[in-house]
Amino acid sequence: MSHPISRAERRALARKHGDRHGPATCRGFEQKQWKLIYRRANKLRRALQIGRIWPYREWEMLMADAEPLRLLFICSRNRLRSPTGEAIFSEVEGIETRSAGTARDADWQVTLDDIRWADIILAMEQKHANRIRADFRQAVAHKTIRVLGIPDDYKYMQDELVALLRERVMPLVRAQE
Repeated sequence: MSHPISRAERRALARKHGDRHGPATCRGFEQKQWKLIYRRANKLRRALQIGRIWPYREWEMLMADAEPLRLLFICSRNRLRSPTGEAIFSEVEGIETRSAGTARDADWQVTLDDIRWADIILAMEQKHANRIRADFRQAVAHKTIRVLGIPDDYKYMQDELVALLRERVMPLVRAQE
């Protein structure tokens, strides 16, 4: 008796001998046991091999504790309000800060790198948030932008401005923890 050459012949021979699943389609390979491949223990072992924690949600929670929260303060010319916010919250543990302005004559004009760097973008007024959404539409599509509603009536590090920033930003920071 010769060896079956075609796939149809192999299947017919397998049915004749009572093998339900049929032989492997290629010589030398056995039928895969899918239940064993997708077992939780195998996933855990593979995750340990590549240095990740599985399930991925646990990994994200652990990494959230390790990485600082990045706040980007935005005002018009980056001279009074946003540098004050940067100075106040740069001292808080677990927070990194930057500040920028939306105007063309700002001391530091907001860039795409600033937007990509930030976890939360804090705009002092609604017009700043609108300007950021218009200029960086794709970059801010999945970013959190919060409007603090702080008018341009304060000087740099003025006590009322410091109190107002702490009052409006700290709940946002605690919500991210």
